[in-house]
Amino acid sequence: VQLQASGGGLVQAGGSLRLSCTASRRTSSNNAVGWFRQTPGKERKFVAAINWNGGSTDYTDSVKGRFSISRDRARNMVYLQMNSLKPEDTAVYYCAISRLSQLSMSLQNYPYWGQGTQVTVSS
Repeated sequence: VQLQASGGGLVQAGGSLRLSCTASRRTSSNNAVGWFRQTPGKERKFVAAINWNGGSTDYTDSVKGRFSISRDRARNMVYLQMNSLKPEDTAVYYCAISRLSQLSMSLQNYPYWGQGTQVTVSS
């Protein structure tokens, strides 16, 4: 499975971005998908996840109410809508496919990763 993340960029604080993640195979439609982010010198951290059919989602506390994850199973696409962005949201964002159908925040449950897309929020 190959993943392609896109949609990152430079935005001012308070602005919005929508990240997209596409998978190369339909296999991903039966698996949960997550977004993670990483800053230089820090470990990769969970941001959001959506289960296999889009019926359940989960977010890290710092993005609740600002970020929204969704998926289009027919197109093998997963999106992360990011609103009210803050400078502390600056990171490389990665999408990943879980080996599970249900939600997980653990990196260990995500064997497939995209290449990452840079999000920079200026103050």
